[in-house]
Amino acid sequence: MSDLTLLGAAETAALVARGDVSAHEVTARHLDRIEQTDEAIHAFLHVDRGLALAQADEVDRARAEGAVLGPLAGVPLALKDVFTMQGAPTTCGSKILEGWHPPYDATVVERLKAGGVVVLGKTNMDEFAMGSSTENSAYGVTRNPWNLNRIPGGSSGGSSAAVAARQAPLAIGTDTGGSIRQPAAVTGIVGVKPTYGGVSRYGLVAFSSSLDQGGPFARSVLDAALLHEVIAGHDRRDATSIEAPVPRVVAAARGELGGVSGMKVGVVSQLQGEGYQSGVQARFDETVELLTGLGAEVIEVSCPSFEYALPAYYLIAPSECSSNLARFDGMRYGLRAGDDGEHGVEQVMSMTRAQGFGPEVKRRIMLGTYALSAGYYDAYYGQAQKVRTLIRRDFDAAYKKVDVLISPTTPTVAFLIGERADDPIAMYKADLATLPSSLYGGPAMSLPAGLGDDDLPVGVQLMAAVQRDEQVYRVGAVLEAALQERWGGALLDRIPELAMGGVA
Repeated sequence: MSDLTLLGAAETAALVARGDVSAHEVTARHLDRIEQTDEAIHAFLHVDRGLALAQADEVDRARAEGAVLGPLAGVPLALKDVFTMQGAPTTCGSKILEGWHPPYDATVVERLKAGGVVVLGKTNMDEFAMGSSTENSAYGVTRNPWNLNRIPGGSSGGSSAAVAARQAPLAIGTDTGGSIRQPAAVTGIVGVKPTYGGVSRYGLVAFSSSLDQGGPFARSVLDAALLHEVIAGHDRRDATSIEAPVPRVVAAARGELGGVSGMKVGVVSQLQGEGYQSGVQARFDETVELLTGLGAEVIEVSCPSFEYALPAYYLIAPSECSSNLARFDGMRYGLRAGDDGEHGVEQVMSMTRAQGFGPEVKRRIMLGTYALSAGYYDAYYGQAQKVRTLIRRDFDAAYKKVDVLISPTTPTVAFLIGERADDPIAMYKADLATLPSSLYGGPAMSLPAGLGDDDLPVGVQLMAAVQRDEQVYRVGAVLEAALQERWGGALLDRIPELAMGGVA
């Protein structure tokens, strides 16, 4: 049998279900791959070989007893370290939570376990999901498997790198302003932000409560859909969870809802052109041409409020983070500094937060606190929410004309580690194209569109109306097949062997 780490999730699950290979064997091979490669990549913060193999053995026992297995039973997965999981630490990439072991599983983790998905470990991330490069982790930088001197995107860079490096066929990330889609684009994989509220946030440590959304990373559109269906659905423990049936994402990915012929696709004029690398723009233009050739009607769509998405986001998200991160005060759990009997409560809180939070988290807490302060609330946070309303209206107007919207996922390919470390605005611009759909709340997917500048991956983004997640999978599956035909196979087939990339 070929190397099990080369197989996608659907193929792996089928082999396990037939008994052609055991879940134990699949899991062990991926754990070996992590041991072989993660010193160079640093995708994982925590791996528990014994716990992962025990989960795999449960799947094998269930199959031997004749139980009906879930569609992803026995498939290994990498979990972003922002979800709580019993038996494993949850740090959110921050020193302030170092060593914290939560007493409960997030709903996403419960559903993964119930479906027989094997959690290999917890992946690195920008601290509290604040970043676009996974350089803000308190536990070191994650590197892009395509070029070890480049970033893997953020904040879910550990998860995207794990899938691209064949350490896991699937991963879970979170997307607040693009933190699934942007890493997927720069590592050459598929990443999906479901409709806000489509996947439970219970057990997801909050950054920005009105924006955070968990979702899948995978090597194919079908694999992403299968994972999406496992983790999605209403959860009474999450007040923002949508009480509605899960969209038919798997049927859409399998082509059962039809192709793109006759569909209307909107090209967002504000999300291309100036500011986008030539290679990114070229791959996007080719993708649009493919859609036309496949029978879709392509329409230019103007969404003028998108121009203000970046400043609106960087008022709303920091304001919510300022509120959410107030709970990390050294009193209840996690790090406690100055606990020597010589300091008062306020001093302990101040010292703990000073030592426990990194520079980017501190920057955003201060921005958010200022935006919410008396005398400035209406001028900043209030105005940003008005802009968010305008962005939603632009989307609503667009979806009256088209079925889906399309844009590049990121303005550039993966940039060099350290290149934007001292320029927060340049870093924030990595999410220029992904922010609008986060503010709107609709589903969006990034899928590989080919190679751009420096022979690095380029992603194309598909967006759809709220609770129309199946639309991005429907178009994504057709595009994936057409793009692979153009490029002579899956983009990940072109990834250099890790040993060929030098670490600066």
